[in-house]
Amino acid sequence: MRKILQVMIPTILACCVVLSGCGEASVGQSASQSSQAASDSLQMSATSGGDSAWSPERAKQEGQLTPFSLDSIPEFADKPYIAVNDNNPYFTDGDLTTTAFETYSALDSLGRCGFAYANVCTETMPTEDRGEIGQIKPTGWHTVKYDNVDGKYLYNRCHLIGYQLTAENANEKNLITGTRYLNVEGMLPFENMVADYVKETSNHVLYRVTPIFKDDNLVASGVLMEAESVEDKGAGVSFNVFVYNNQPGVTIDYATGESWLTESGTANTESNPADTVQAPAAETNTGATTTTQPTEQTYILNTSTHKFHYPSCSSVKQMKDSNKQTYTGNRDDLIAQGYSPCGRCKP
Repeated sequence: MRKILQVMIPTILACCVVLSGCGEASVGQSASQSSQAASDSLQMSATSGGDSAWSPERAKQEGQLTPFSLDSIPEFADKPYIAVNDNNPYFTDGDLTTTAFETYSALDSLGRCGFAYANVCTETMPTEDRGEIGQIKPTGWHTVKYDNVDGKYLYNRCHLIGYQLTAENANEKNLITGTRYLNVEGMLPFENMVADYVKETSNHVLYRVTPIFKDDNLVASGVLMEAESVEDKGAGVSFNVFVYNNQPGVTIDYATGESWLTESGTANTESNPADTVQAPAAETNTGATTTTQPTEQTYILNTSTHKFHYPSCSSVKQMKDSNKQTYTGNRDDLIAQGYSPCGRCKP
């Protein structure tokens, strides 16, 4: 089992997202190691309260400007992400630390995730195989398939901070309803960049992912991803991007998670009502379903490429041991977790 040094963070600036009717999103600063660092983070606002007890509600009352606005993000145009703040993360020098930590926001009143924040290093990375996450159904979740989506399933259970970085698996505070496109085309390349850097250098990377929800929508419009390597002050890794929670060819109702093919305008009918997740207060489903589950099968996963293979596949022999994981379970569950079938052995 991995051993992670637990850090008592005396001052936490919540990086929660609150969107008003005009689309403003308030993004607070990082969990800091001191009151001074927390105060420094507040300097990003137009006015600085100088009080470490920061909250989105207080920021609105005091008329503070925020460093991120959904209004500043152009409409999705078939590109998975766009740079924010000239691609510079919102961390301050006071946030840079070589102490390992992880923090995950409490779910809000609708059951939605807030920011996930960690100082990624070899100490936080997994030392055992990834487990099941099918029991977690984030807000807005639907099990729905489209022929034009890689792996068929529109939605994945998307880790805010990928398992390969902090070994957080079935953590409901770290999983959102995200499209296949968001998960694989948008987030995964940045996760791999951080993982490769840490493995090559044994350095630390501040890493924060914030889901951006508009109003009371149950499905996030996208995620804000920030990272900065600590020892070299961003020379190795530095980015700040908004990744769209879109799927080309599919239209999504972000309030509920319902979807339909864009050209047809007809809602997809393959969604399983038992898998639909609304706000916790309205949730009555016990998780039971009458759908017959597929037969279990053993596959070999590539945790770097997020492909799965039959054990006999020739690609398995070319795989690095550090990226290889054995999985026994349902194929559909594996796809819903963000993996896609190998194009060679076609499992």
